[in-house]
Amino acid sequence: MPRAIDVHIHPPGPTGESLTSSRVTLEYFRAAAPPASVEEMAEYYERLDIFGVLFPVDNETVSGRAPSPSNDDVADIVRRYPRQFVAFASIDPWKGKAALNEIERCAKDLGVRGLKFMPNTQQFYPNDERFYPAWEMAEKLGLVVLIHSGTTGVGAGYPGGAGVKLKYSRPIPYIDDVAADFPGLKIIMAHPAWPWQEEQLAILVHKPNVYVDLSGWSPKYFQPSLVQYANTLVQDKVLFGSDYPVMTPERWLGDFEQAAFRDEVRPKILLENARKLLGLDL
Repeated sequence: MPRAIDVHIHPPGPTGESLTSSRVTLEYFRAAAPPASVEEMAEYYERLDIFGVLFPVDNETVSGRAPSPSNDDVADIVRRYPRQFVAFASIDPWKGKAALNEIERCAKDLGVRGLKFMPNTQQFYPNDERFYPAWEMAEKLGLVVLIHSGTTGVGAGYPGGAGVKLKYSRPIPYIDDVAADFPGLKIIMAHPAWPWQEEQLAILVHKPNVYVDLSGWSPKYFQPSLVQYANTLVQDKVLFGSDYPVMTPERWLGDFEQAAFRDEVRPKILLENARKLLGLDL
């Protein structure tokens, strides 16, 4: 059994690039250079004894750029390192029927465990009913859906935030509506959802099918209410995620040790909750 499951990892593409590898983004997170290769990333996670969830981000309709890595690239990493990683696929919701076909292909042919969406770079509201067929298909196929919530380091520091609009990633009503309309769909809200942290906590308490990963933030910056609820009412719904490479698991775990989480809750956050949610036999 690994010491932890990191549910939020951005692997490098074939030439080392990723959504998080820009100089400004790295400076925003005070991060070191991203991994030079997939091999370097896999060796790093093996050394730390941490299992991980990998995914790309497909915002091609908005950005005009094909995702790198692609869903097939990420699935290939998992085939090479099956004891270290599982894959989520990323779906551009604006691609319509092609998006639905990609969900089905990734689930049936690539064996992914879930789907990743980033509303602020994909520029869509999750509760827009034009995109409900994607949620319906994910629910039918038993896929976990991970949706970015709160602010983002992507575009931070660029003029106008590089055009990235934070409004798309507000938890209420956008994620809450999806959770209500698809009660069988398991949803992970990615990141503490600052500046809408209390909305996020309200959803976690109210909707049994919604979880949160704590990626992208050092635990020393967590708001007291987040720690309080993680220790009590939502202790079975909180997951460890780093946001590697911009936040390394070493940095996150080091700060987690100093944070005010109860001893009996720590194993749930680090390992048990994600293992149960993803159905992992480790």
